[in-house]
Amino acid sequence: MKNFNHLKSGKRTIRIESKGLDNLAKTLSTDFNEVCEKLLSTKGKIITLGIGKSGHIAKKISATLSSTGSPSSFINAAEALHGDIGGIRKKDKVIIFSHSGQSEEIISLIPFLKSLGCEFFSITGSKDSFIAKNSTINLDTGISEEACPLDLAPTTSTTASLALGDAIAVALLEAKNFKSDDFAKSHPGGKLGKRLVMSVEDLMSQGKDLPIVSQKMTLSDVLIEISTKGLGVALVIEKNKLVGIFTDGDLRRTLTKAKDPLNKSIEKFMTKKTKTIRNDRLAIEALEIMQNNKIYSLAVLDAKHNPIGIIRMHDLIEAGLV
Repeated sequence: MKNFNHLKSGKRTIRIESKGLDNLAKTLSTDFNEVCEKLLSTKGKIITLGIGKSGHIAKKISATLSSTGSPSSFINAAEALHGDIGGIRKKDKVIIFSHSGQSEEIISLIPFLKSLGCEFFSITGSKDSFIAKNSTINLDTGISEEACPLDLAPTTSTTASLALGDAIAVALLEAKNFKSDDFAKSHPGGKLGKRLVMSVEDLMSQGKDLPIVSQKMTLSDVLIEISTKGLGVALVIEKNKLVGIFTDGDLRRTLTKAKDPLNKSIEKFMTKKTKTIRNDRLAIEALEIMQNNKIYSLAVLDAKHNPIGIIRMHDLIEAGLV
């Protein structure tokens, strides 16, 4: 369609869905609190159940629950009718997602859930629907208007179901005092998990790979040590204490300003006020120090303030933290 106003359509959709969410927040009752309390008390898993578009929402909420401290599994209602229902136990709690509240596949499962004796809750768009009336507790989204102008494609209703599912997950997270360290345990891969668990010691160069020089060594000898170890930096150590660091930046400044520096001692050119970090700190903290000070390497100290390593911006980039 020529000259169609896509922006106007997009804004209309967002306004309608936003209105639906605003109404949901205003009408959410104490039933929500009761559902959360029952979910907190479960000795099994939280099973999310749905089909079609509501099934996609149920699957997402299950993943959110699992990653925030509430073990969960998703079961597609159609597959449940052919054996997957066996994955539900009496000690589990079930959350059913169905906007109409009349999904035949789910209705067929309700007798089994009742005979099993497990509590099941529903998120529907109609509190008078069969699924709503037969649930232990029903949470009504109260959505009366879809953003779809044909009122056919699930739009506002799925957004509301998603928001209500997220609200449950977050309420449980807060009730359990779930912390970022707990979150990291279920997200070991990717940048997020690495930022929360990877330590400086995991990434630092140490031992025989560590370029160590004394402040009386000549620049020429220091450059040989740096070149041999290949880190572009050297720690200046005296009596097992860090007295300075010599970086490629120090080298550039030395070659620019000093006359015949190669045979002079490194103490004239090294950086004495060295930024450091403990080996047991998170690697992301090393990144923050480097970024805040516009530097590319840090000396690493142990609990007794002994120099034991070097961590570089290059190490953080290779680890996927940047």
